[in-house]
Amino acid sequence: MAILFRGVMHAKRILSRTNFLANQVASVPKGFMAVYVGESQKKRFIVPFSVLNQPSFQELLRKAEEEFGFDHPMGGLTLPCREDIFLDTISGLNSL
Repeated sequence: MAILFRGVMHAKRILSRTNFLANQVASVPKGFMAVYVGESQKKRFIVPFSVLNQPSFQELLRKAEEEFGFDHPMGGLTLPCREDIFLDTISGLNSL
C-alpha cells in the first residue's frame, strides 16, 4: 500500500509541474488529462486521472520525467513511447 501511495504522489508531482497548455487550447473534460504519444508525430489522447495509480502508467510517467524532465515540448504531458505500446498499456488497465 505504501509503495502504491508513493507512486501516486510521484505521478501527481509530475503532473503538477507539467504545463498543461493543451488544456487551455482544447477543452479536456474534468477528471481527464491530455497526453501526447508517438515517435515522430505526436497524437493527442484524453485519459482519466484514475490511470495515475496504475503501475504501468506510472512507468510511462517515470520515462517521461527521465526524457523530458518537466519541460514537455508539446506543452502537455508527452509520453516517450510508440502509439501502439501506449494503446496496449491503456487497454490493459481496468480503471478505464
